[in-house]
Amino acid sequence: MSKTDAYISKSWSPMQALTRISLKFVEKCLPNAFLLAMVLSIVVFLLGMIFGGQSASTMFNGWGEGFSKLFTFAMQMSLILLTGFVIAKTPSVSNMIDRLASIAKTPTQAIGIIAVFGMVTFYINWGFGMIAGAFMAREMGRRVPGLHFPLAVAAAYAGDIIRGMTASIPLLMATEGNFMQSVVGVIPVTDTLFSWWNLGLSAVLLFLVYWVFTRIKPEVDEIRPFKDVILDTPAEKVDTKGMPWVEKLEHYRILNLALAILPLGYIIVNFQQIGFNLNLNMLIVIFLAIGLLLQPSPASIGTAVKEGVLACRGIIMQFPLYAGIAGMVQVSGLADGISNWFVSIANIHTFPIVTFISAGIVNIFIPSGGGQWAIQGPIMLEAAKNLGADIPQTIMAFTWGDAWTNQMQPFWALPLLGVAGLSARDIMGYCLMWTLICGAAIMATFVLLSMI
Repeated sequence: MSKTDAYISKSWSPMQALTRISLKFVEKCLPNAFLLAMVLSIVVFLLGMIFGGQSASTMFNGWGEGFSKLFTFAMQMSLILLTGFVIAKTPSVSNMIDRLASIAKTPTQAIGIIAVFGMVTFYINWGFGMIAGAFMAREMGRRVPGLHFPLAVAAAYAGDIIRGMTASIPLLMATEGNFMQSVVGVIPVTDTLFSWWNLGLSAVLLFLVYWVFTRIKPEVDEIRPFKDVILDTPAEKVDTKGMPWVEKLEHYRILNLALAILPLGYIIVNFQQIGFNLNLNMLIVIFLAIGLLLQPSPASIGTAVKEGVLACRGIIMQFPLYAGIAGMVQVSGLADGISNWFVSIANIHTFPIVTFISAGIVNIFIPSGGGQWAIQGPIMLEAAKNLGADIPQTIMAFTWGDAWTNQMQPFWALPLLGVAGLSARDIMGYCLMWTLICGAAIMATFVLLSMI
């Protein structure tokens, strides 16, 4: 049996059975990402009138007022993608990823490396993990014969579950002047993100993502190899002999280096004055600076951006639709209703778990941690305080719940799918299976904490 053949298995196992069920469900029931956004828009509009008791005009206003609220965020995510393309298309970065990808000799080894690499990079920064994981999956797809590319991309996206150094909700609650400070005070990240139990849960999920995805064995007739339809080879030095001087300027690296002084200077001054505040805007500036330093010319940057724009097409239209959905959910009171119902059935021991589930359900309709926390956070923290529940655990239960159903909601997968050149349906079967497993692990953690 060859190394590639060892990846193929027709034997039954609980993991294989769960994977098959998830894949069949997604194949039959999940529309493409844009259609899903359209369906959710209509469903929320009707639910707001039926269960929220709102008029059609109120729901129209909610949609209209919400529609534009993610314009800035959509532009930020597009720039994350574009600057990520600029970096990935440099010879030096391409060679680095190539060397790391060369470690894998079989599809199973490739999947394991992608899963661990994805979760580690997501932990560092979710925007960086989104891009780095996608390009690692692409490179593995190029190099490893017999690799099922949709599974590789799903393994990269699975790392999005991790709540790492840039998780917005605990960082917000650790900030002086946050909107809930009068209720619960300032909660340091040492009690939330970097508590012993949250670090332990992160380590468990790192082990699980490797264990789960390396045990998924597609049948030989299911293998879909990687097809490079977006990126060309990284830019190399161009012979400018005979070109007009204006055209030659497009191929001079010195112009890239000169422009790089501006973002580099801003990064240094910002970190000196404010500290290490690694937010989305700063990440874009950092990516831009790296791209300018590593790309051989302005012309090569233009080529990378041109190709990267194709990866942004899902973001540009779908993010505003989800902003409209969030606006309708908020104006109809649906999020408040769901939260209050869960609060009504909770006690001091079960409250973190019901917080986790509540956040996961609402996240399907409002896939934005900050926006969702602004709506649900006050309800959950007031209830936690009244019940005497652990406040840091409540914050992290909500944070994990917000991340949990991202695995079955294409919204956050769009940037990664744009790089990979796949649709949501290609990976969501594997992501649904991972949703069930990681959700069980997270809930088990909060059950154990309630016993301590």
